Amino acid sequence: MKKTTLAVACALGAISMSSMAASHVADARSNAMGNTGVVSADYLLAPFHNPALGALHRDNDDVGILIPAIGINVHDKDESIQTIDDAQDLYDRFIAGGETATDATALNKLMSDLNDNVPVAATAGVNFAVAIPTRTLAVNLFAGGFTEVVARTLIAADGGNTPADVKTRYEDSEFEMAAFGVTEVGLSLSKSFNLGGQDIAFGISPKYQELISYYQVDKIDNFELDDYDKSEVSDSAFNMDMGVAWHSDAWRAGLAMKNLFSQEITTLGGSYTYEFNPQATLGMGYVGEYFTASMDFDLTKQKRIKEIDDDTRFVRFGMEANAWGWAQLRAGYEMDLEDTLDDSITAGIGISPFDAVSFDVAGSYAGENQFGASANLAFTF
Repeated sequence: MKKTTLAVACALGAISMSSMAASHVADARSNAMGNTGVVSADYLLAPFHNPALGALHRDNDDVGILIPAIGINVHDKDESIQTIDDAQDLYDRFIAGGETATDATALNKLMSDLNDNVPVAATAGVNFAVAIPTRTLAVNLFAGGFTEVVARTLIAADGGNTPADVKTRYEDSEFEMAAFGVTEVGLSLSKSFNLGGQDIAFGISPKYQELISYYQVDKIDNFELDDYDKSEVSDSAFNMDMGVAWHSDAWRAGLAMKNLFSQEITTLGGSYTYEFNPQATLGMGYVGEYFTASMDFDLTKQKRIKEIDDDTRFVRFGMEANAWGWAQLRAGYEMDLEDTLDDSITAGIGISPFDAVSFDVAGSYAGENQFGASANLAFTF
């Protein structure tokens, strides 16, 4: 594996180990259905989508255990990782082969290709939950979070195509990486009421959060992570999610409000600040025994990194066909109204023998430079 690819992979691994990294919602069922979930998530995964859904369980549901849900998404719009890999290989040959003019010209072109590329972004993580659904009060203990890594190239000025100039340009160019993560532990409480002849569920999830950031700059040719943890900055906070869900037979409509209290954390040296802002999402859909269809619409933008124009606001569509509770086939579509991320198609399958054990896998695709994958393992009694 080449150095740059290895560096990004190690970064994800290192952060995951230290902060329980997770994608924004690591849930293979939701991910397969276009990342919908405000009305379509089940009671076990309700805290990660809409706390009110914890109250919408079957009469024979007693206990649910999620151990775990994992996911990863990568966005490399300008193929920066591959271009850096090619530049590293060419530089090695350039040095070993006597610094020829042909190699110098080719290497200089690769460096110019990297200049002003869109940052590479990767998000990874894991979620856990234990749910005890009752009509009196549905309770769900949950934990998880996510880590997002953003990396960009800092290419030195073009001084010309001579071997000496190109060698200087390459050796002066750098690779900058910032990573942000949140770990959270919380208790979700929900109950359904009949108000004016309408069944409406309410949910609330108070939670403790630990916010973590990392920052590192190094030369493109010798990017290493030996001193990675020395740049860690951490902070803790209290936060809360809330949700409401109207339900009538299989029809549902809901509103989820996550991270009601704004938080932010800045990297060592103050280069980047990551924002955890309140987010409201509206959902509607049909959740039947054999078929589910849902749509989610973000009412608010998500800002993420202050210093980078990376706002997102999604509209999502998803569906699921259920074969008598034993197997599920899912598909979906996701659009970013801010055009930061490309539109994604999603798909996945679930296997749930005896309605006691469920294993779900999902994938998303938006071209060869933006993709994701996730998996869940859950037990219900």
